[in-house]
Amino acid sequence: MRVAITGASGLIGGALSDALRERGDEAVGISRKRGGSTILWDPHAGFEHGDALSGFDAVVNLAGESIAGRWTAAKKARIRDSRVRGTQTIIEALAQASPRPKVLVNASAVGLYGDRGDEVLSERSDPGRSDAFLVEVTQAWEATARTVEALDEPGVRLCLARFGVVLDGHGGALAKMLTPFRLGLGGKIGSGEQWMAWVHRQDVVDALLFMLDHDDARGAFNVVAPNPVRNADFTDSLARVLHRPSIVPLPKLAVRALLGQMGDALLLQGQRVAPMRLLEAGFEFSYPELEPALRGLL
Repeated sequence: MRVAITGASGLIGGALSDALRERGDEAVGISRKRGGSTILWDPHAGFEHGDALSGFDAVVNLAGESIAGRWTAAKKARIRDSRVRGTQTIIEALAQASPRPKVLVNASAVGLYGDRGDEVLSERSDPGRSDAFLVEVTQAWEATARTVEALDEPGVRLCLARFGVVLDGHGGALAKMLTPFRLGLGGKIGSGEQWMAWVHRQDVVDALLFMLDHDDARGAFNVVAPNPVRNADFTDSLARVLHRPSIVPLPKLAVRALLGQMGDALLLQGQRVAPMRLLEAGFEFSYPELEPALRGLL
C-alpha cells in the first residue's frame, strides 16, 4: 500500500509512517519543505504538481495548526483555515489524481461534541452548540472532508478520525504535564469533574491502520479509549504511576487568567466519548484502561 500523509512529522503522523513501513508499506510525507521523496504542497495554495496524489492507494490528512496557545483572533483564524482550507486542497488534488486513491482518512476531533457533562457521546450524537469555537471549527472541517464523496467515479471512501487526547510520553498533552507532576506540583484542574476522552498513541495508530485496511470502514470514528475518566481520576493515576503526590490543584480562575478561552475549552470542559463504531467493527484496543496505558508509556 502507498500512503501519502500530511502531518507526517507530527506525533501521530510520525508513528503512523513508522508502522506502515514496518509492515512493508510505503509512507510518503506531504510537506511545505522539499526533501527526499516528500510531496511538496502549500495547504492554501495547493500542490507543486496537480497530479501529486496519482498512484497512491490512500491519503491520511493530519495537518492543522496546533490548538495550544492563547486564542487570539489571528490564532483562531489559523486553527480554522489550516484545517478547512488544507482539507479542501487535498480534495482538489484527489479530484485531479489518476489513478485516484481509494480512501481518505481525515483527522477530526471530539471537540465536535462540545461540553456535555456526563452525557455518553457516540458517533451518533449531535454536535455541540455551534457558537462554541471548537464545535464550529470541527463541523466546518468535517463538512469540507465530506465533499470528497461527491467526486465522480471512481469514488473515494472517507473515514473521519475524531481524536481525543492522545497520550504519548514524548509529546502532546501528557509530556507537558510530566514536569510539574514529577516535581510533586500536579493536581486536578478546576473541579476535576470534567471528563477526559484519552487514547494511547499505539491505539491511535492501530485505529488508523484499521480504517485504511477495511474497505467497509467509512464515516466517523471516535478514536478514544473505551474508558474515559474524570480529570481528577486522570491526575491521581498519573501521580500514582510517577510515585508522586497529587495535591496541588490548578484553580479555574487561574486557568482562565493564564490561558483564556483555550484553557476553558481544553482544560475546564470535557467530553465523555465512547468509541462505539470501532468496537462494533471488531477493533480491539491494546490499552483500554488508563493506568496500564500510563505505565506502558512512562
